[in-house]
Amino acid sequence: TPRYAVHGGTSAENLALQNIQARLRMLLSYLFAALVPWVMRGASGKSLLVLGSANVDESLRGYFTKYDCSSADLNPIGSISKADLRGFIEYARDHMQLDVLEGFLDAVPSAELVPFSAGYVQSDEDEMGMTYNELGVYGRLRKIKKCGPYSMFAQLLHVWSQAQLTPRQIADKVKRFFFYYAVNRHKMTTLTPAYHAEAYSPDDNRFDLRQFLYNARWMWQFRQIDDAVERLEKRDDVVIEE
Repeated sequence: TPRYAVHGGTSAENLALQNIQARLRMLLSYLFAALVPWVMRGASGKSLLVLGSANVDESLRGYFTKYDCSSADLNPIGSISKADLRGFIEYARDHMQLDVLEGFLDAVPSAELVPFSAGYVQSDEDEMGMTYNELGVYGRLRKIKKCGPYSMFAQLLHVWSQAQLTPRQIADKVKRFFFYYAVNRHKMTTLTPAYHAEAYSPDDNRFDLRQFLYNARWMWQFRQIDDAVERLEKRDDVVIEE
């Protein structure tokens, strides 16, 4: 019997149990969409549309299960980043007097697919190994600036060096992102159609001609990043010695 990691199970067991829950959400949503008109309105042969709730950052990172609750008829927030969504919620809270939305802003982003305890809450950002703010930056550089691994690293050297990040730390973040972007790229072909509000949308299978299968090792690109990091570190060493 598979067990969650918090109960002593392996990562394979933990992931399998989360995936089956995520897919059951999709199945039950479509079941209710088909039955609600029949129960509430006495209508037969009709079905409601199912709305999805995956945002840009989750899609870009591949932090969702294929054919899970991200699969729907229409995704109203499918082309909007987490940071922009928070901005919309804050606006609605302040200008529409919807104080209940404060709880959404304070909550830890979570897939809610593993048992919680007094000392543990599943966190999206911890599991992804990157923050939603970072993913927002990656998404804009990848889509709008058309950056690959090395060009994104070069751009972020200027942007994130002010945040006291070393070239090696920036390189590690960029390589981590592109690894997961590559291994999960196939999921992009199953994304639910979304209302396109921004140019950074990852809904690539409909209007982006880039391939959906990549070599996740990015051998040439990552080697160029590593060489650049070594050159920068040697330059810093020379400055310190002088």
